[in-house]
Amino acid sequence: MTEMVYGAVPVAGGEPVLPKWWRTVDKWSLGCILTLFAVGILLGLAASVPLAERNGLAPFHYVQRQAFFGGMALVAMLMTSMMPPVQVRRLAVIGFLAAFVALAFLPFLGTDFGKGATRWYSLGFASFQPSEFLKPVFIIVSAWLMAAGQELGGPPGRLYSFVIMVIIVLMLAMQPDFGQASLILFSWGVMWFVGGAPMVLLAGLAGLVVMGGTFAYNASDHFARRIDGFLNPEVDPTTQMGYATNAIIEGGFFGVGVGEGTVKWSLPDAHTDFIIAVAAEEYGLVMVLAILALYATIVVRSFIRLMRERDPFIRYGGTGLAAIFGVQAMINMGVAVRLLPAKGMTLPFVSYGGSSLIAGGIAVGMLLALTRTRPQGEIGDILRGGRR
Repeated sequence: MTEMVYGAVPVAGGEPVLPKWWRTVDKWSLGCILTLFAVGILLGLAASVPLAERNGLAPFHYVQRQAFFGGMALVAMLMTSMMPPVQVRRLAVIGFLAAFVALAFLPFLGTDFGKGATRWYSLGFASFQPSEFLKPVFIIVSAWLMAAGQELGGPPGRLYSFVIMVIIVLMLAMQPDFGQASLILFSWGVMWFVGGAPMVLLAGLAGLVVMGGTFAYNASDHFARRIDGFLNPEVDPTTQMGYATNAIIEGGFFGVGVGEGTVKWSLPDAHTDFIIAVAAEEYGLVMVLAILALYATIVVRSFIRLMRERDPFIRYGGTGLAAIFGVQAMINMGVAVRLLPAKGMTLPFVSYGGSSLIAGGIAVGMLLALTRTRPQGEIGDILRGGRR
């Protein structure tokens, strides 16, 4: 599609897939992703044992499941990262149709597992959360539509992607799942901004978000309880937020020691939403800063590589994936330190969860695929050539 506008440099074929992939992939980002997975296993050894005991399971039941799903996620990441952008787009279109249908039927066939929000399908041996898989494929489909809209005679891609985004956000809000809805809205807004959206329209979008949040506060008791709890200056020490806050304070700079933390025995979601509290208590601020550095490295390096990319589809898609990856991590950690209201969002590659791990593997695989170096002129070369 974009080759017709910008042209393409002929590429000599014949190079094996694996050597070509290793030569072109961002090895720093790949290393950080693998390190995050290892950190997740390490923290799972501490955080999930109490839950296994409460449920009458083997001590490392959840760790073994996390390793299994994490292995599947790594395989999905590696396979996806070897795809060219065209195949990434095709995979996203098929995945989007499947995830969208699954999300649409969730109110009728889904379950809430007693958490007050119908977000999952129960498969017996595991659960499936469609919104986790919808996020990366929605970004790629939106990037494709936005890029197509820039071509001569192309469709109104931004309008189409906007309509799709609104439908998905409304479907997620009905669950209710305002956290995932906000991520979808944010990623679309970032791609729209990168595509050159006027500031007036971005301000209007921000106004709609405020109006939507006000409506949700008045219409949803679930949403209102979380906002009220966040705004309350006093933290109940017997709540999840109270346990997490105390754990972070107790951890200090270097932690109380491996296996010596107590918050994992009190927090029911210590292995998922509040895994960073376990890290802060047992390993201290040093571990938290190291985790922050890993996420920041992936996001910053992805943005730097995308700045040199001339294909708008790759720029939009890669930017959306990198942004949503970093923001999800920021939201999870922000909730734990009470900078943000509780949203029930996992920490990518660190928290326990089959859907989040596998969907995260697909998402970062797409990001690695789009940020691979390619034998083409960079956008800077085109700009310099235009000045001659």
